[in-house]
Amino acid sequence: MWHHHRQCPSVLSQLRSQALKQLPFLLAVVLGLFLLSPGTAWAAEVLQVQGGSLLLVGDRNRTYGVQLACVQVGEAQQQGALQLTRQKLPRFSRVNLRPVGSSDGQLLAQVRILPGGEDLGSALVAAGLAEAIANDVRPDGCPAIPGS
Repeated sequence: MWHHHRQCPSVLSQLRSQALKQLPFLLAVVLGLFLLSPGTAWAAEVLQVQGGSLLLVGDRNRTYGVQLACVQVGEAQQQGALQLTRQKLPRFSRVNLRPVGSSDGQLLAQVRILPGGEDLGSALVAAGLAEAIANDVRPDGCPAIPGS
């Protein structure tokens, strides 16, 4: 009986070792599914406004470069868009991100300002500082533009 009892920790350590070997793969799969599902939203904190449509946000342990996915800011509107974005999103503002993809290492996402859920891209469009990306080239997950 003593011999059998000594094998249990060995079996447990083998199971633990196998689980730890699979952990990076499982985390990558979960993160990939999370980022690729356009309906999913998660809260983050604005760390820096880097441009009219580019933010640096953080969650509890990571930072992300986030590009607004559904709008584009023209060169002439960059300064105004930067000012409005900084006004609406002071440092440490809370936002919900709705990922729609990625491009050049940047997360493409719709950004909703918390509390209330105002869409930052829509606010920029309403102020005349951005244009919605046309339906035929916009990423999946962006709302369609009526009439285009």
